[in-house]
Amino acid sequence: MIMGLFTHRTRGFRTLNVVLASVLLVLAVGVNLAKTFAGKERNAIGQTEREIRKERDQIRVLQAEVAHLEQPERLERLSRAFLAMAPVNVEQETTVDDLYAASRRRPGAPPPAVTIKASATVETGASAVPATAPGDSRAPGMEGQ
Repeated sequence: MIMGLFTHRTRGFRTLNVVLASVLLVLAVGVNLAKTFAGKERNAIGQTEREIRKERDQIRVLQAEVAHLEQPERLERLSRAFLAMAPVNVEQETTVDDLYAASRRRPGAPPPAVTIKASATVETGASAVPATAPGDSRAPGMEGQ
């Protein structure tokens, strides 16, 4: 039976030769298709990598621009020139209690007199502790809160 496969002829060709030629043709077409798809994928990967490089370059440019635009000296110069703004004076600083009182004041009423409380520092050994003014209910170290 097996010897018959090697010797059987169809239209002058051995059947085994026809089967092997068909398998070889299918393999050649498969390899060619695989190479074509791999080439397309390689091109897509290359295009994506170029886009990534381009985006990274754009990010670096934008970061440099932001760094330039956020320079404190530039912002101060622009705020003085266009907004007539200046750094805050000592007279303009206030406390939370004063803000609360100002929010409760009715419109058109004159503002209350401003009192500036002096703060002294008491030396205790190796550390300095700020002293609270009379009537100041804040604990030492809680000035900014």
